[in-house]
Amino acid sequence: MIQAATAPIIIGLFYIYIRDKYEKEPWQMLLWGLLFGVYATFVIYGVGQWVEAMFPLTDLPFAAAFLQAALVEESVKLLFLLALLARNPQYNEPFDAIVYAVFISLGFAWIENIVYVTHPLWGGIGTALARAVISIPGHGLYAVQMGYWLSETKFTGRKVGWLLAFLVPYLYHGWYNYLLLADIPAAEIFLALLMGLLIITGLRHMAELLKKSPFRPTGEKLSQKQ
Repeated sequence: MIQAATAPIIIGLFYIYIRDKYEKEPWQMLLWGLLFGVYATFVIYGVGQWVEAMFPLTDLPFAAAFLQAALVEESVKLLFLLALLARNPQYNEPFDAIVYAVFISLGFAWIENIVYVTHPLWGGIGTALARAVISIPGHGLYAVQMGYWLSETKFTGRKVGWLLAFLVPYLYHGWYNYLLLADIPAAEIFLALLMGLLIITGLRHMAELLKKSPFRPTGEKLSQKQ
């Protein structure tokens, strides 16, 4: 079961690594990103337990989805990402923020996935497959949104990017949780639409930031302008 929980994480990390095509991050920094995500899991768990004790919202799906889960997870991951990027000389092109955000997010998702998949009551291969298709890609795609808006702040000077780096992944994550928790008609359809939107915007954001890389070969830049 540990292998089943780990496999989609490795696939996600490898995908984002190969997408960083112009100047790849050193493996030491990528390892730090993954470890930051693992450590963030324990911080998220501690904060989440405190929030749940202070604000018992289990019977309110909307509040539970947006406050107990999405708010805690995305705010902690953003703080860890800012800590990793601060004074990091390797953060020298727009796509880098996406890479580090995804490594942190999937580091968190790795530990979370192990907990779910190995749980004696609701674990198992079915849980592993379901999370590999929806939950793990979701965490990676929230991170793409977070990294994109942080890069917009650093490289284009869009001050609102600081807010959107939290708000956009938080809203996506909150609605994802709500659609899983709430008993509403056609929830599966809305969930599929949400994931489709995440994928489309995520791919567009990655392509946009790659085009802005200062390390792109000059010939490639000229050919795309013609």
